[in-house]
Amino acid sequence: MVPLAENHSNELLSQVREVMGQSLLGIAASLSTMLRPSIGHSALIIFTEDCTGRPQKKAGLAEIIEKVTIAELDVLRDAAARSTLTGDARIGGSLHRVVVWTADTAAILVLVDVSGGELSDSTIALVQEVWQLIALSIRQQVMAASPSYIVDSRSASRDRASLIADLTDTHATTLESLLAVLRSPMHGDAAARQRAVDMAAAAMVQLRSISDRDRMLAEEPVQSAFERLRDDLAPLVKHGGLDVEFVPPPTEGRPLPGEVAHAARAVVRGAVLALSDSEAVDRVRIQWDCDGSNLLIGIRDNGAGDIRLTSPGLVQLTARVAVLDGTVNLQSTSGWGSQLDIILPLDAGSAPMLPAVEGLTRRERDVLALLAAGKRNKPISQELTISENTVKFHVANVLRKTGTTSRAELAALATAPH
Repeated sequence: MVPLAENHSNELLSQVREVMGQSLLGIAASLSTMLRPSIGHSALIIFTEDCTGRPQKKAGLAEIIEKVTIAELDVLRDAAARSTLTGDARIGGSLHRVVVWTADTAAILVLVDVSGGELSDSTIALVQEVWQLIALSIRQQVMAASPSYIVDSRSASRDRASLIADLTDTHATTLESLLAVLRSPMHGDAAARQRAVDMAAAAMVQLRSISDRDRMLAEEPVQSAFERLRDDLAPLVKHGGLDVEFVPPPTEGRPLPGEVAHAARAVVRGAVLALSDSEAVDRVRIQWDCDGSNLLIGIRDNGAGDIRLTSPGLVQLTARVAVLDGTVNLQSTSGWGSQLDIILPLDAGSAPMLPAVEGLTRRERDVLALLAAGKRNKPISQELTISENTVKFHVANVLRKTGTTSRAELAALATAPH
């Protein structure tokens, strides 16, 4: 094996850059490939609360990565306490030799079945620095997650929520039945019965803890999400000369699904940057509210009122909202500024369905697919080898045939389940 610390600095930086350039779904495999020549391991696991839908990112032996649990990773993170941990630990239901690094973002990197003897202090320190960079990169990617990742995250959240609900119901019923039997006077040996009762009660507490932990990963209080938005925009407020008024949501607002909270912050950041591109804009008002079923976002500026949903910076925003079944409405009044109203449903599928995509020609479907991907007229014309005027013609036909009134609604229509 080649000690990591002996790698040429330029080569190491190139490898780190390659890992950071991976998608969120491929970053674990890339990091494992980078480290394996220097630190042999059978599996690599990343655990980060930044990714609510898929907090674990794994590569390596299926018998390990398919069985590892959030509860096991929680124990490792607590034990590591922002420093490197080495030793035996339970992963995937059995003991393995592990090395654990913790980043400032609270994300942990776990190498399982590390081979080659004890790692040198220099190697441990170097991996720590590399992990800090990659963990920060993960957080930044989540903050600016693409529509496709939001879809994957929401799907994973639904699957995990369904699984944990079934698991909770099954085990709760089993343990409650066990308690009923052991408490019955029909059984002898009171001492043995009491011990069994204590064990079963402790198991129920542990199960509830796992369920609550999963819920914490899947949801974020609406006020906490809004405060994080304040922090995200703080540099722009401080150094960008922009006066931002924050109108927080009510304290009793319903918790937000993790992918909604991340998307909401990303949408607002993108909108504020797009609005502030205009020299006439020096004040922006941001308001969040919750009606129990939707997160309601209002953003208003004091600009010239000349911004459109097709303006640079807003196309990706509309696509991100669309994959969450949300809606975007923009009202711009010349000389009076612009008002952007966004509705994000808190439950998948809770938004009203738009008309089905029927009666479209093949070319109209091609245009709709590219529009939903966030492309503007010119890139669509280049990809389909047609003129921009022809693209506009097709968009107008699609709007008419689907009964929609904006490109944002079309994007939502294309990504909604049929």
